[in-house]
Amino acid sequence: MSSTVLKDPEHTTIISATATFAREKDIRPGSDEEETTTTTITTTTIITTMQSPVPCQQNLTRPEGYIEAPPQSSSAFHSTMDCSYIITVYMGYGVEVQVMNVNLSEGDKVVFEDVGHRENTMLANESILMRGLVVRSHSNQISIRFHNPRSQAGSVLLRYQAFVLSCVFPQRPLYGDVSVSSLHSRGKAFFSCLTGYRLQGPSVLTCHNASTPYWSGKEPYCLAACGGIIRNITVGRIVSPGFPSNYSNNLTCHWVLEAPESQRLHIHFEKVAYRFHDHIDATVLYDSYEVEYLPNEGLLSTSRHLFIELTTDATGTSTAFAAGHCYEPFVKYGNLTSSDSTWAVGAVVEFACDPGYTLEQGSITIECMDLNNPQWNETEPACRAVCSGEITDSAGVVLSPNWPEAYDKGQDCIWGIHVEEDKRIMLDIQVLNIGKNDLLTFYDGDDLTAKVLGQYGGSKPRFKLHTTTADITIQFQSDPATNVYGYGNGFVVHFFEVARNDTCPELPEISNGWKSTSHPELVQGTVVTYQCYPGYQVVGAELLMCQWDLTWSGDLPSCERVVSCADPGKVEHSRRVLSGPHFIVGSSIQYICDKGFTLSGNSLLTCFNRGSSGPMWNQKLPRCLRMYQIFVMSMFSAVWTSCHSFVSVKAGEL
Repeated sequence: MSSTVLKDPEHTTIISATATFAREKDIRPGSDEEETTTTTITTTTIITTMQSPVPCQQNLTRPEGYIEAPPQSSSAFHSTMDCSYIITVYMGYGVEVQVMNVNLSEGDKVVFEDVGHRENTMLANESILMRGLVVRSHSNQISIRFHNPRSQAGSVLLRYQAFVLSCVFPQRPLYGDVSVSSLHSRGKAFFSCLTGYRLQGPSVLTCHNASTPYWSGKEPYCLAACGGIIRNITVGRIVSPGFPSNYSNNLTCHWVLEAPESQRLHIHFEKVAYRFHDHIDATVLYDSYEVEYLPNEGLLSTSRHLFIELTTDATGTSTAFAAGHCYEPFVKYGNLTSSDSTWAVGAVVEFACDPGYTLEQGSITIECMDLNNPQWNETEPACRAVCSGEITDSAGVVLSPNWPEAYDKGQDCIWGIHVEEDKRIMLDIQVLNIGKNDLLTFYDGDDLTAKVLGQYGGSKPRFKLHTTTADITIQFQSDPATNVYGYGNGFVVHFFEVARNDTCPELPEISNGWKSTSHPELVQGTVVTYQCYPGYQVVGAELLMCQWDLTWSGDLPSCERVVSCADPGKVEHSRRVLSGPHFIVGSSIQYICDKGFTLSGNSLLTCFNRGSSGPMWNQKLPRCLRMYQIFVMSMFSAVWTSCHSFVSVKAGEL
């Protein structure tokens, strides 16, 4: 009989053995016939050399298909496998690769790279590879490399298809806007600026087709110009150069505003350093260097022209109005409703502030009076973000004092937010940009003795907080010794009333398994344990914990059928021969004792399927014993049998 077997992976040689023997006949006691057993064993040692890597290089150009690495047709005796696949699709398309199946062993490497650019970009590797993962290229070409140090130790099955690439959405210019007809090839992006700003750069960009689509130019930006002539103005806005940032030193800007025939101009403004004239040589209407107050009612021109000289930071809005009508009212950080959109005599206007702002100075309601000389009977109000307040709304916003202008130094502001007792509060801190020595503190209750949810200083990206009670107290303290300058320094906190939620979301049951929890309610710290029925094993995390932010510590596991037997282990003083590299159903292991040892038990173990119990070995693990150990065990067995028989007989006599 001649046979070739694969040894244990721990050994590096393949043994080829030839044995010739004569079968022993059964010899009955007292028989004259005896036969001698003849055995001849010949052992041949084969020196095995390392094989070169299996060549599996492919260039794929179809719009869709499958990749199996390594291919099934590859030789099973190559010790190293290096496969490379390059997928190329049409210009303007990308490559989407989905992992259909993955079975990797230690040492296996899989790398996805975008190679359609000048420099290759790694998209994924074996560390994140899992079934269902989708990898998308940014160009029309992707490379997939598979390295396997041992034959048939691992494999992956991938599905790929082409998809339409697009230009990235263009960045919206600060103090401007952008709209897009399409992000695909030949699509256009249209840019514009807010009133008071001018577009610097192209107003239209086109998406060009390429291995990676791109816009035809650089995104433009909006810039506040220094001065200019604006004719036939009906409504508009003037800002200082660089607004809301600081302007340049020693800067002087001149604007000339001209309203339509028979109309005048009305100006609204905030903190300014302006000089206003009806025209260049006329008497000054307002000079901020001469007076300290800010005329909330604005300024009225005596003719259709207005000359503005700017020497420091400012922003103003001008509106033209006809004879017999009041000028169009204005409120910054608020809105208004009117009984007459033409602002004729008798028109009544009601003001309201945006969320987070409070109405100050002026009247909530004003009326256009006096037919001969139309005027509003009260000055327009102002909306301002104030320091402190008590809020009972179900949703709203808390702003730093004077937002979006800079807050003052040495402030200590407290806001209280209260919702229904069976509700909770979710805070969305969208802007946090305060001084390093300033503090913004959130208390989980209705006063400053409650538990601190968080305390922050400096700048921090957008984040969220959740309360455990129906109240929250917000305290803001600014450093008395430090001034804060600039637009947009402060904080913006949106709040929402939400359903009470002190627990993690319920976890579902899993197929072919069950779950158990450490606590009847899924509160913080609760552990859920998943287990599988016989014949199945847990894939993923068996234990999931409810974390402090009321999310689970991992993804839901699954139960998958066991398709192989566990490694039965090694036998001392022996070696074992495997029928294959994995212990799948039908595979076998043969144990061969070392010289001087004799096998006790069955030398051949076979993995078989026991139905719902899953694969198991058909025999127990054997042992390799020395000859004298077998003799002692035989004598002990004989004595035990005799003693057992004697006791049985005596018992029968009694």
